[in-house]
Amino acid sequence: MVYVLLLVALASLAAAVVLRHFLPLLRNHDLPKGSFGWPLIGETIGFLGAHPSNTTGGFLQDHIARYGTVFKSHLFGAPTVVSCDEELNHFVLHNEERLFQCNYPGPIRTILGESSTLVVTGERHRQLRSMFLSLVASTGLKANYLASLDESARSVVASWRGLDTISFCEEARKFPYKVIMELVLGLSPDEPVARRILQEYQIFMKGVISFPITIPGTPFARAVKARKRISETMERFIEERKRNPSKQAVFLDVLLANKELSHEDKVGFLLDSLLAGHETTSVLLSILVYFLGKSPNIVEQLKKEHETIRSSKGKDEPLTADDYRKMEYTQRVISEGLRCGNIVKLVHRKALKDITYKGYVIPAGWKVLPILGAVHLDPSHHVEPEQFQPCRWEGLNQSAGKSFAPFGGGARLCPGSEIVKVEAAFFLHHLVLNYRWRMDDEDVPMLHQYVEFKKGLPIQLEPL
Repeated sequence: MVYVLLLVALASLAAAVVLRHFLPLLRNHDLPKGSFGWPLIGETIGFLGAHPSNTTGGFLQDHIARYGTVFKSHLFGAPTVVSCDEELNHFVLHNEERLFQCNYPGPIRTILGESSTLVVTGERHRQLRSMFLSLVASTGLKANYLASLDESARSVVASWRGLDTISFCEEARKFPYKVIMELVLGLSPDEPVARRILQEYQIFMKGVISFPITIPGTPFARAVKARKRISETMERFIEERKRNPSKQAVFLDVLLANKELSHEDKVGFLLDSLLAGHETTSVLLSILVYFLGKSPNIVEQLKKEHETIRSSKGKDEPLTADDYRKMEYTQRVISEGLRCGNIVKLVHRKALKDITYKGYVIPAGWKVLPILGAVHLDPSHHVEPEQFQPCRWEGLNQSAGKSFAPFGGGARLCPGSEIVKVEAAFFLHHLVLNYRWRMDDEDVPMLHQYVEFKKGLPIQLEPL
């Protein structure tokens, strides 16, 4: 009798799980085509499968072929509309808080923190974004910031003298870290607190790109603990700064003076500054070095541009805003790196109300995933999309158009997007004027939820 009751209970539970999974399909009509996959897991595992960053990956290729560029699925535990369509992506990004709202999965909120600019919504997002815009305004193309940027790039490249091989991903992280530490916290990267933050941050980033399993010992679980330790270190540093203000004006002073933000918001802001100002630049540089390493003709054209710029300057004279504006071919190379690299593959949104779009319905409460990278690799928008071809940007406005959104768009457009480009351009200047490089082992940029080089992108150097 007990076994019968147990079987009935299990059967009822299984039926409830199946019904809950497929019920949204029964409640809603005029949905896009697609599949919900298996109960509980949906199609999430297939969706998260890693693939080279300059491809859409097997999951999206299969679904686009079967259902079109907009389809329904069940991802991250929720009924979902996936968009690989430039028009719908643009529509979603530019209707933030009106028709759609940021809605990242629980594990991402756990690892980034509830005060992260990436996950907060409404007025809190407006306040934090305002602080980021203030940070960007404090740098811009100002001479002292550009001189610091130039010196940092020069010192990293010069440190390779005498080395035959380097792990470029590791080296690339040193460059923006120095800049962001000095700019935001007024710290040298060699100071103990800065080294401690970097050590924990590297553990944190391994968790960000891992599968979100909170079992102790997994990269994700270690990352959650690392974030807590970073927060504690930041809190101690902030308290010390309040007691002993520095004579050097840095952005931390502006942050501490803000009365609208909570203490946790300020700590979260500092972490976001590292994520945006450090990781994005270093990953972009790694992507550029990878694709340029396979394109010697492009490197030569890039080198000629920078030789021309350097010919009008002293050997150690820092680059300026005027020099940056002359880097037209460099900008095309960077845009192509952003298109092929797809550092931001997608964003997470939720429909706030029923939305009718091009004949189908996106129901209120459903998750909506604009896949920015799929549009970057759509052959109807970009000829031979898997090929690295900077010439495709010649004569085009590289920041305009719905088919190119490497930093998102709308109210949540990355406020530091131009800074990332400036940093990449300055680094490329010193790189191509001092070295050739080649990659013996194929270490492809793999796209999970973030871009990763499994081997750290080892490259062999040849000084010029």
